[in-house]
Amino acid sequence: MLLSLFLLASGLLGSLALEDLERKAFVFPVASDTAHVVLKAKIRHPLTSFTVCLRFYTDLTRGYSLFSYASRNHDNELYLLALNPKQYKFHLGDEALIFSVPEALNTNPVGKHVCVSWESSTGLVELWVNGQPLVRKSLLKGHSVRPEGSIVLGQDQDSFGGSFDINESFVGEITDVYMWDRVLYPDEVVLASYNHALPDYLINWISLDYSITGDALVKPALLSAHRTE
Repeated sequence: MLLSLFLLASGLLGSLALEDLERKAFVFPVASDTAHVVLKAKIRHPLTSFTVCLRFYTDLTRGYSLFSYASRNHDNELYLLALNPKQYKFHLGDEALIFSVPEALNTNPVGKHVCVSWESSTGLVELWVNGQPLVRKSLLKGHSVRPEGSIVLGQDQDSFGGSFDINESFVGEITDVYMWDRVLYPDEVVLASYNHALPDYLINWISLDYSITGDALVKPALLSAHRTE
């Protein structure tokens, strides 16, 4: 009986453990319609602003998913994808924006750091690539992002937590994933690109609750900025 209780307690503690993934990455070595990572963020209230940042390395020239947040009402509740090496598409609810990246920001040979932010009060969307801002655009002023969503890396959710398409899958590595329930100030975005610690995380790469399904791995990152306090 005591042994059973000990094993149960150990299992519960293990399931609640948060992992520090500093200088590590999720690696997706092949295209598939199964490999993905679920990030378990506690988003219990509608979001009226947010910022998502991540770093990635790929040689894909087709479109691929970078960050997929689906609600039970909408598969593209919050969705960032690369259409090609020079264009990103940002979905919010039923609407989307396309951002074109100047050639000067596409010359980094060892991956990219991207941040996207949005605020309901103005509808303003900001997209930053390698610490440099693109032209601000507006989308769904007055909207809010539904809580209790499914957050997936490596795949585009066409239904809540599933319905993946191999032609939209990510191949490469994703690291340094963070999310906040606010719009970062411009100088904070630059700090985030160097992994500087910032407050108010919803997703924190150095204290991450996640699960992996399929052919995805945790490995030392090929690219990562050193974190500073």
